[in-house]
Amino acid sequence: MTDSLPEFLAHSLALEHEAAERYRELADIMENNLNPEVGAVFRDMARFSGRHHHEIKARVGAMVLPELKSWQYRWATPPEATDSLDIDFFMQPYNALRIARDNELRGYKYYRQIAREAADPEIKRLAEEFAQEERGHIAALDKWLAQAHRPSETWEKDPEPVEVTD
Repeated sequence: MTDSLPEFLAHSLALEHEAAERYRELADIMENNLNPEVGAVFRDMARFSGRHHHEIKARVGAMVLPELKSWQYRWATPPEATDSLDIDFFMQPYNALRIARDNELRGYKYYRQIAREAADPEIKRLAEEFAQEERGHIAALDKWLAQAHRPSETWEKDPEPVEVTD
């Protein structure tokens, strides 16, 4: 999936940067549409992604990373990005948490796939570490979801979030 440690780290930085940007955009949209409670959920998620980006950048140190062009990314859609069709200006925090959880689950699966397929032991190790970090985000979101008010009875019929398995 990735050919080198610098390429893996470049992809990881891009993934977290894009996730933080998207979450900030979603927060702006919600706040501009008078839904500050959901905006706050997305701001929290932007901070999570921003923190992870800074942690990866610290690991990079003086290593020179490739400057990837958009067509060189190893994904069609960034794993932690939300489809704009999923966004409703009137959504409740529960809905936002479900979207964020789905994003984090895709990030987890992305890193797990790299960990399984990488030939380089350092890429395997880091990808597994990053996957476990995403798993931690999923666990935090699961706790928030358990405490969040479901917005309507129809949510009772929706399937529960997919369980994380290895």
